Amino acid sequence: MQLLILILIIFSLTLLIGFSFSIAYQSSNFFNFTKAIIITFAPYFTYLFFVQLQLSLFLSISLAIICTTAIGMLSEIVLYKPLRKCNSSHVALMLSSLGLYIVLQNIISLLWGDRPLSVRTGEIRTGHEFFGSVISNTQIVTVTVCLVLFTACAFFMKCSRIGRNIRAVASNPELSNIVGICSDRIILWAFAIGSALASVAGILIAFDTDMRPTMGFSWLFYGVAAMIIGGMGSNRGLIGGALLLVTAQYLTSYYIGSRWMDAITYVILILFLIIKPLGFSGKRLKKVEI
Repeated sequence: MQLLILILIIFSLTLLIGFSFSIAYQSSNFFNFTKAIIITFAPYFTYLFFVQLQLSLFLSISLAIICTTAIGMLSEIVLYKPLRKCNSSHVALMLSSLGLYIVLQNIISLLWGDRPLSVRTGEIRTGHEFFGSVISNTQIVTVTVCLVLFTACAFFMKCSRIGRNIRAVASNPELSNIVGICSDRIILWAFAIGSALASVAGILIAFDTDMRPTMGFSWLFYGVAAMIIGGMGSNRGLIGGALLLVTAQYLTSYYIGSRWMDAITYVILILFLIIKPLGFSGKRLKKVEI
């Protein structure tokens, strides 16, 4: 039961991170390493406002999400949009995001150091017993917030005008511009929504397991792997991909050893890329030639 609870917690976080990456990736169509530093910056901003400046917890988290979302949007305005205007390749955009990730990670190390930090204050309380296992209040909040946000944002992407425009730009940006949808504005919206979701995930991770400057990259990798396994643009596939990936990781850790968790992730990802490259959904995006 304790293993199942752990799988549920990590599954929820992986699902939210994979969804946040998917929103921005579908509209911009390049691998954005900056998402990893978004996951990292959010808890450090929370630490700044809550621990160092002694603001209230709710206000600190709100300000951290706003500041981190602003970083994601500024990266699009200052870096990626000008590169797209210059007809830069997806590889150039990816390398630019990697360079920005390295710069921002070093800024975090410069300001707060490389040692692990904690945003938790006060005494540590015993978790709730559940069928012989233990789950803490933080973990209950993590699962609840991640699943509620995923459901709400999936509904938003399907039913709202902004969500439909994001899906339209993801399918064909040129045709979207022709029918009056500003692709640059929609991509900025996608960056904002994805950054906000990644910020929430990073803060929840930090409240459960503390934080360090390199924490974002591994979580981003798990989210991207779940997205690839599930299939691009499929929320049901993303759920299946995250569940398969996390279950395989922690069963491997339980029966073989924790050092094999990343290895099994790569094995599953490689097998899907070879055998079923479109993931669980098996859907290709339809495009109209102009």
